[in-house]
Amino acid sequence: MNRNLQSWGVWLIATVALGFALHQGRDILAPFALAVFIWLVMEGFARSIRKFVPALPDWLAHMASIAIVAVGVVLVISVMAQGVREFASHADLYEARINDVIAKVYGVIGMERAPTLGELLFSDASVRFIEPALEAAQGLAANLVLILIYVGFLYLASTTWSQKLDKIFPASTARDQAREVGEEVRRSMEQYLWVQTLISVIISLLTYATLLTLGLDNPMFWAFIIFFLNFIPTIGSIFAAVLPALFALVQPAWPDFMPADPAWCALIVFLAVSVWQFGIGNFVQPRLMGDSLNLSALVVLLSLAIWGALWGIPGMFLAAPMTVMIMILIAQVPGARWIAVLLSADGSPGVRSPLKEGADKNAAQDPAAQDPAA
Repeated sequence: MNRNLQSWGVWLIATVALGFALHQGRDILAPFALAVFIWLVMEGFARSIRKFVPALPDWLAHMASIAIVAVGVVLVISVMAQGVREFASHADLYEARINDVIAKVYGVIGMERAPTLGELLFSDASVRFIEPALEAAQGLAANLVLILIYVGFLYLASTTWSQKLDKIFPASTARDQAREVGEEVRRSMEQYLWVQTLISVIISLLTYATLLTLGLDNPMFWAFIIFFLNFIPTIGSIFAAVLPALFALVQPAWPDFMPADPAWCALIVFLAVSVWQFGIGNFVQPRLMGDSLNLSALVVLLSLAIWGALWGIPGMFLAAPMTVMIMILIAQVPGARWIAVLLSADGSPGVRSPLKEGADKNAAQDPAAQDPAA
């Protein structure tokens, strides 16, 4: 009993210390983690290209994957910039509608003298609320160059990982175990990223067509916002449905077939976006995702809160894959495997140790090991 309490105490202290280190080093560790996942995406592209064109040189496949990701980044930046410009060109109309909505809300709750949007944005309380969000956005933009540098060095370092692994684990059994664990982590990360990207693309395309049909302004911008929000578990889907609906409340003009009341327009937009989020998220995504995550729903929600508190917005995007990686690694520690079992959805948290499997196999084949009297 005392030994177990000491073990739990050590794990608790180690977890708190690790969490403190992750939070304090978030400016360095979060961009590096994002770079690792971008590198995994590029590696997945290169592996797929070599699969379809086996004769293609390895370096050329990597160059093609880098080009694909670069084109995607440029496309995202272009669409976002165009969306911001379009909103800015109608800023006066949107501000007038927002002021009308604020006045109606104040009238409903019985408060006098409704403030304008400008008064709300530039009040002391609003500035204190908005500043952290602006600082986070500026930090993400500033870290983009650092992330690209990390990706480049990951490509350079990956060429020598095999030799380094041989020297770190001289014994063949330990080396095979390390390779197996690394392959399990890579497979889970790649499968999650591929499936989540595919799901996000499907939802974004359907949402774009829906918003375009309904007449919401700048549907391409909202489709891209929804694409990225779908990488945030649970909460991302909620925001993906709520944000376009909130914008629908202040849109100044709608097609003739839409209701005259903006509140009904917002409700229609919310329901239309929610249909795709709910339908694909609950029926299509589980079939495609399979066992790539193998995390219980409660663990996914807790990981979102914990990683969000540690790393902010990047932590929310990385919450699920980082938790999967930790689960697989913890599963290799005999005294901590029970933690990985609790984190998993089916009680099978990743690969088992070859040494443990070999010991179990020998014990099963040895009659003396099975007979306590012997």
